[in-house]
Amino acid sequence: MSSEINIGLAQINVVVGGIENNVDRIIEFAEKAREQQCDLLVCAELVLTGYPPEDLLMRPGFNSRVEQQLQRLCETVSGIDLIVGYPKKTEQGLFNMGALISNGEVVYEYAKMDLPNYSVFDEKRYFVAGDEYCVFDYKGVKLGLTVCEDIWHNGPVEGAVEQGAEVIININGSPYHSKKIEERNQVVCDKAKKVGAPVVYVNQVGGQDELVFDGASFACDSNGKVVHQMVSFEESLSTVSLSKADGKVNIRGSEMVAEQAPLESIYNALVLGVGDYVRKNGFKKVVIGLSGGIDSALTTTIAVDALGPENVDVIMMPFRYTSDISKHDAHEEAEALGINYHVVSIEPMYDAFLEQLSPLFGDRPEDTTEENIQARCRGLSLMAFSNKTGAMVLTTGNKSEMSVGYATLYGDMVGGYNAIKDVPKVLVYELAKYRNTISQVIPERVITREPSAELRPDQIDSDSLPPYEILDPILELYVEDDCPPAEIVAKGYAKEYVSQVIRMVDRNEYKRRQAAPGVRITKRAFGRDRRYPITSGFRPKVEW
Repeated sequence: MSSEINIGLAQINVVVGGIENNVDRIIEFAEKAREQQCDLLVCAELVLTGYPPEDLLMRPGFNSRVEQQLQRLCETVSGIDLIVGYPKKTEQGLFNMGALISNGEVVYEYAKMDLPNYSVFDEKRYFVAGDEYCVFDYKGVKLGLTVCEDIWHNGPVEGAVEQGAEVIININGSPYHSKKIEERNQVVCDKAKKVGAPVVYVNQVGGQDELVFDGASFACDSNGKVVHQMVSFEESLSTVSLSKADGKVNIRGSEMVAEQAPLESIYNALVLGVGDYVRKNGFKKVVIGLSGGIDSALTTTIAVDALGPENVDVIMMPFRYTSDISKHDAHEEAEALGINYHVVSIEPMYDAFLEQLSPLFGDRPEDTTEENIQARCRGLSLMAFSNKTGAMVLTTGNKSEMSVGYATLYGDMVGGYNAIKDVPKVLVYELAKYRNTISQVIPERVITREPSAELRPDQIDSDSLPPYEILDPILELYVEDDCPPAEIVAKGYAKEYVSQVIRMVDRNEYKRRQAAPGVRITKRAFGRDRRYPITSGFRPKVEW
């Protein structure tokens, strides 16, 4: 080997199922990489189909379209080689494949060995595991091709190195959750150091339903040191170079983006997730019920950052219990963000509902029924605006509320997507404070005042729930960590609170099943991650 090999790392924001358009995007990146004198462009896992394609893999004709577009990719790209991921149907089954394309044809293929089947992953539902390593000579350097999960376990990488691989190429569809980037880098760097070979790690970027892929592609040398770090949450193309001297392959990076702070990373994930969900589903605008509270305030700000102020409408829907403070703060935020602000009182429709329902209610006393009618009047107004204008409704419930059912079906749960569905209440406040460090858009009083649904006089959330500083840690232990009640109490939480919270979580599965999807930012979100039956006779024993 007499010269450097330049490898382009392509973080492409593809659309699941948009095979033709995805191939167009690969071709665009290949042209840019060729202009930058790259010899080889590496793309993400299943880049032709987007990740995860789920049951599209079972649709008649889906895999034949993949074959057609793979052939188009081979025929179209010239002057640069490609590594791409795609599903491949064979007589032995369907494989999660990575391949080297050179001179118009697929010259090497590798079937993913370790198929993840936990958390948000269901790969054993679709794919057959491969059993052969893929090591090939590329311009004097032996490359070992692996796919995503392969690098997290012993076997595939070690086997490739034993067969002579001097550099490991690992293509990925690795979704984000808080602290995932650091965890991922550590695992990959440890592997590189263990096997004594550099690793080039390329990840998908973009939002796909609940999942957000952060990109954050990187490369590390044989000592486990990161030498190249790409940007997170953005499409990007950058280059690493390989050179060989005295039988050893060296890797040199061209980019070193600083790691984002935790709140910045989470906030950017929310913005990307919302923006991609709205746009990829054919919407341009959103509408939000802006109440003057912290949840709708943060949701609105995320929407503006994702879509632009011209594409966000908000509706303040006051009632007799809505405070002047809430009306003022909602209007102040709308002005600060430069968005369309509407006011629609729900008082007349609420009164009309009660009048019509009075024969059914009889002389029964007021209870949460009347509170829910208020919420449903607001939901009806938002959906009417959505139907009339084509704007998607963004709902505003946080993870704490979704966990314990502190929300109204067909009321404040109405919407096509939920930006903060996986964001616990305490984190909502932290994110609001973080966003205000960029520009002051959320009124300070919204952040500091006692949270309230304002569905009855002098109502505050703590009337019905433990304080959020206590509620959120209990929820994390029970929902994300599957911690038994006794262990939660042993960690110092009052058994009365633990018992209350667990009962509320378990009995509200039916609500969560009907909730809008939302951005996943924790290691275990409701939806793809946590799957419990609605009808269940199992109850954790809350005895100590």
